[in-house]
Amino acid sequence: MKLYPAIDIQGGKAVRLRRGDFESTTVFADDPVALALQWRYGGAEVLHVVDLDGAQQGSLVNIDLVEAIAARLDIPVEYGGGVRDGESLERVAAGPIHWVVLGTGAVTDSDLLEGAVETLGERLVVGVDCTEGYVTTHGWQERSKMTAIHFAKLLAERGVTRLLYTDVMRDGMLEGPDVRGLEELAAATPLEIIMSGGVGTLDHLRRLRRVTADNVVGVIVGRALYEGKFSLADAKAALE
Repeated sequence: MKLYPAIDIQGGKAVRLRRGDFESTTVFADDPVALALQWRYGGAEVLHVVDLDGAQQGSLVNIDLVEAIAARLDIPVEYGGGVRDGESLERVAAGPIHWVVLGTGAVTDSDLLEGAVETLGERLVVGVDCTEGYVTTHGWQERSKMTAIHFAKLLAERGVTRLLYTDVMRDGMLEGPDVRGLEELAAATPLEIIMSGGVGTLDHLRRLRRVTADNVVGVIVGRALYEGKFSLADAKAALE
């Protein structure tokens, strides 16, 4: 299981939200590119970057900054936020970003999802962002009537190979990940799963490490790293 340090970009700065609330942000760095290099020098093997403005507005607001991060690093960058039409999809597919996360568009636009599967192949990651087990969209601001498990099964049928599972209510709260929900999702689908939301201690990471499902391949950590709850090296060791 790999550790994905997270960089969330809002207004050109690296920030963290609490429970997906765009009005509840903390700025951790004015220069996201320098921050990305810091994580790489510290031993990061992959990096997760989100364009929060893009997720909220439905367009590639900070794509130049994200591509600058990907171009400077010699590790894969996973990116999400604002990919909701064919033009945006083509832009990110052609650049230095490795994995592209499709969130709202995967729920609301079946043609876009089909195009993403065809264009990106294994580079496609679908974001399954949930509140109380139901998928949310539009930057976590709207809740659908579809459960995470049902959505994951549909994604597998459409040719998706990897998803990013986030419990929105735990995100940025440091109170622990939704291990039970993760295990249920992993048992219900063959898709590779990256976990996000709630990690606040090394014990939380050790609990995730003990999940026996082979298709759980990574965990995203943000606020806990920025607030010094543990180091990147200790986090990686907890997962090994």
